[in-house]
Amino acid sequence: MTPTVARVAQLAGFRVGLTNDRRAAEYIAAFERRGAEVVHAPTIQTGTGDDGGVVAETRAIIAAGPDIVLANTGYGIRRWWELADEEGLQEDLTHALARSQIWVRGPKARGALRAVGLEDQGMGETETMASLVDRVLERTVTGAVVAVQHPGYLDEEATQRLRAAGATVLPISPYRWKPHPDTAAVVRLADAVCSRTVDALTFTSAPAVEAFFAAAARAGLGEQVQEALRSDVVAASVGPVTAAPLLEAGVTPLVPDRFRTGALIKLLSDHLESTQVLRLDTEVGPVELRGQQIQVDGRYVTLTPHQRALVRVLIEADGRTLSRAEIGAALPEPLDAPAVDMAVSRVRRALPTPGLVRTVVKRGYRIPVL
Repeated sequence: MTPTVARVAQLAGFRVGLTNDRRAAEYIAAFERRGAEVVHAPTIQTGTGDDGGVVAETRAIIAAGPDIVLANTGYGIRRWWELADEEGLQEDLTHALARSQIWVRGPKARGALRAVGLEDQGMGETETMASLVDRVLERTVTGAVVAVQHPGYLDEEATQRLRAAGATVLPISPYRWKPHPDTAAVVRLADAVCSRTVDALTFTSAPAVEAFFAAAARAGLGEQVQEALRSDVVAASVGPVTAAPLLEAGVTPLVPDRFRTGALIKLLSDHLESTQVLRLDTEVGPVELRGQQIQVDGRYVTLTPHQRALVRVLIEADGRTLSRAEIGAALPEPLDAPAVDMAVSRVRRALPTPGLVRTVVKRGYRIPVL
């Protein structure tokens, strides 16, 4: 039966967890425009770090006149030039790098370089530091001086690969990631993941994933969080670098083809709408189960995870009568017949319209469809 539920916002009824600090307002606004409720708990924040150290690294790079420069992030490039300007070094830095072969990790770093008057030689096959180093190592770097702009943390693997190939590596770290001080919010988000009271969780950097897992582990929720992300809660990452620690934990996240904010938001929104929304025309009116909520004949109510699971089983039966044993076996936490009766009773009390879940005497329960 083709459902006749009126069109609502794409993510109405869904709760989305966000873990990023930078550009958080942009993400929150985008998801809220689509109708989602957002739970924001940044796991890390951008620290300016040791400005004196950055200035010293900048002077060393200017003095060396690097043969090759690896530009990792747009934010890092902008931050680097701001600090250089404050110290009266911007002109010298631009002049020194104008003679270098500059390679960028992705379009954001390219755009930041062009904004300061520099052009790059190209980028790697994928927008990762490993791919960028692969590209540089296609040519000999023995004896070359390579300046590496690090992405909020020291990329030891990239540094070691370049040094092993004979290069002299000069690091520049214009900013650093550090744990966010609101650890209580992160634990609350981890608990929401475990209880399935969020439908999806987004990540925009690998350190954010690692910090979230670490906070969950300290709260005694480490394995429960990872199990939820492997099953019921959708994980989404902005790109393959961010996805790596999720994959290591056995979590397969959504990753957009274009590693951009807009692409991530669209991919997750489309995925939730296409896989997590059930619609059915019934005798009591149109029904739509979406995320945390159910709509019955135009009226919305939020259900608990157990209630949602039971309603989902009945909707998917498409009007067929299910025995108590069938219902109990289909739930994430199997129930015996008396427990199924109690669960149905609780669902009925929670629903905004009576009569959606019907009892079929001596047989079980069904939702009456048109």
